[in-house]
Amino acid sequence: MDWGSLLVDTNLLFTSLASFIGRLAIGICFVIHGLGKLGVVGSGNMRGFVEWLESLGVPMAPVQARMAMLSEIAGGSALALGLLTRPACLLLIFTMIVAGRIGHKGAGYLITNDPPGAEYPINLAVICGVFLLLGPGRISLDYWLF
Repeated sequence: MDWGSLLVDTNLLFTSLASFIGRLAIGICFVIHGLGKLGVVGSGNMRGFVEWLESLGVPMAPVQARMAMLSEIAGGSALALGLLTRPACLLLIFTMIVAGRIGHKGAGYLITNDPPGAEYPINLAVICGVFLLLGPGRISLDYWLF
């Protein structure tokens, strides 16, 4: 057994499988967050999200809240399916940058801070950046359709 190859080499199956598992997990994460804004999962709802955005001074908070919810559900679904993966990643990166800059403004990095820092949206944006660069892989609708 060649330990060097075992430690550093990869193959198309492994990279496609890794991309699929990552896209599926992060895509579902985004969808759940979007559904939480609708009150479908968790204790939140759209009214509470709008009120929170208004308390932060976000202009047109009802519109902004719905845009965030739609981008999380649509972008997360597309990412999980590997459909229009790169445009979905751009949408989600933009959404997480806005969330980090507005929703976690002045709170530092750590999510354990009070109020919570921007750790979570920054890391989600970075993960989406990785998928943007890697592409969807072979286990994706993009691969089969385009």
